[in-house]
Amino acid sequence: MCSIFNCAAAEEIFKFKMGDLLRHQRAPSGSREFKELTKRDAQIQLAQELDKLHATVTEEKKWQVQKEFDGFQRLYARFLLEEGPSVDWDSIEKLPENAVKNYSTLKQPATEQVQNMLSKLVVVKLNGGLGTSMGCQGPKSVIAVRSDLTFLDLTVQQIEDLNKTYKTNVPLVLMNSFNTDEDTQKVIRKYKGLQVDIHTFNQSCYPRINRESLLPVSKNCNVESDIEAWYPPGHGDFYESLYNSGLLKKFIDEGREYCFISNIDNLGATVDLNILSLLLNPEDNKNKSPEFVMEVTDKTRADVKGGTLIQYEGKLRLLEIAQVPKEHVDDFKSVKTFKFFNTNNLWVKLDAIDRVIKKGDLNMEIIVNNKTLNNGLNVIQLETAVGAAMKTFEGGLGINVPRSRFLPVKKTSDLLLVMSNLYSLKNGSLVMSPQRMFDTTPLVKLGDNHFARVKEFLSRFSDIPDLLELDHLTVSGDVTFGKGVSLKGTVIIIANHGDRIDIPAGAVLENKIVSGNLRILDH
Repeated sequence: MCSIFNCAAAEEIFKFKMGDLLRHQRAPSGSREFKELTKRDAQIQLAQELDKLHATVTEEKKWQVQKEFDGFQRLYARFLLEEGPSVDWDSIEKLPENAVKNYSTLKQPATEQVQNMLSKLVVVKLNGGLGTSMGCQGPKSVIAVRSDLTFLDLTVQQIEDLNKTYKTNVPLVLMNSFNTDEDTQKVIRKYKGLQVDIHTFNQSCYPRINRESLLPVSKNCNVESDIEAWYPPGHGDFYESLYNSGLLKKFIDEGREYCFISNIDNLGATVDLNILSLLLNPEDNKNKSPEFVMEVTDKTRADVKGGTLIQYEGKLRLLEIAQVPKEHVDDFKSVKTFKFFNTNNLWVKLDAIDRVIKKGDLNMEIIVNNKTLNNGLNVIQLETAVGAAMKTFEGGLGINVPRSRFLPVKKTSDLLLVMSNLYSLKNGSLVMSPQRMFDTTPLVKLGDNHFARVKEFLSRFSDIPDLLELDHLTVSGDVTFGKGVSLKGTVIIIANHGDRIDIPAGAVLENKIVSGNLRILDH
């Protein structure tokens, strides 16, 4: 137990910090000395609690857990120090002319160069998330998205095709979390006979903090026994966890130079030879090879909350909506002011990661995530985003890529698109149908009450409708679709509460609003 003074100090620093970080407003200030004392006291208490937790770890895991706790303490110390938005809005500079390259200006490498280029590449997929938001158990990467193939199946197919086509051996690296590792290890056994070397490592496992005391809620390091007390700290943990796993050193020793990082649920994030050529051939770039490249794409009204690229203090960096002062949120969302948004497809130099970690230079904005546990306890978890490390590296560059490189599946509305005839499947990659007259994908909104879970979503379609000429689809309420349905232009289908709409087999809906009650009964 902490002393009465320590408890009061922890409570005071909580008020001080949360006022700044969560509301972007300053709490009533006491003396600077008192604040410094309470910060120091909170760190001392945290160290004592982590020591107690570490004492419960089995001998073979002590080194690994200590490394993770060291990382957590650094994150916690920065959390205590940061005050309010990390960006002074008036100090944002205009993007330099050469800060973002247009993808269309990139040169295609000669075929004979490709094998050597690929020998310098590592492909990393961020695989820490669960499929719970889509009503699925286990890792999101094992949800079937097309022809009974999962995100992981498609990724492995892509890498195997690359390796076979160019007679090379690009490794696939999965960054798992403690939530996904066990199930992922079982799944990847089926790929053993394929021409892909698969490596895995786990991102850190950090303790959730009680919102009142600012101390860990866990009582021991047996994560499985109290899984709610722990969390994976966002994909910004990639750099330190890769370093700690030993894989970074292994790949550098093999002569590999860059890693291509992307979310496993982004089906557009395939290895791009034109971007890789730009990185490995600095003579074409007229400059030293950039250490960090972020793929961005043109922002639309659907992307207004996505992170964007800014020039700040002489460096390119990622700006997320959480860093924006309240009075400038509308400016941030403006498509005219900020034209690009981050796809989270990143290319990072391996030896630069090694340097940054060894020098302790890694610095990413902290995301404070509020959660409520099943028992009603309010906790916070401290996270970072992988793209936020951009400002830590030298020679950052944005590349404005086609929208086709950003095809995330976050909801069943996204799943409807990738399962439809808008795309064909070729060696694990989705290719937009040439019959689609527009480059953009349709905007689809499916009601959460009846479509949010994959199983229920699938039960509402006898087969996936023809979407080749669709611009916009909104479906709300108890709606089902028969076989061979075609949707064109703008289609809105609204079944009111207690009503049901069955779209009949073979129906063609073009620029139509369907509402009310339409039942098709067997006879």
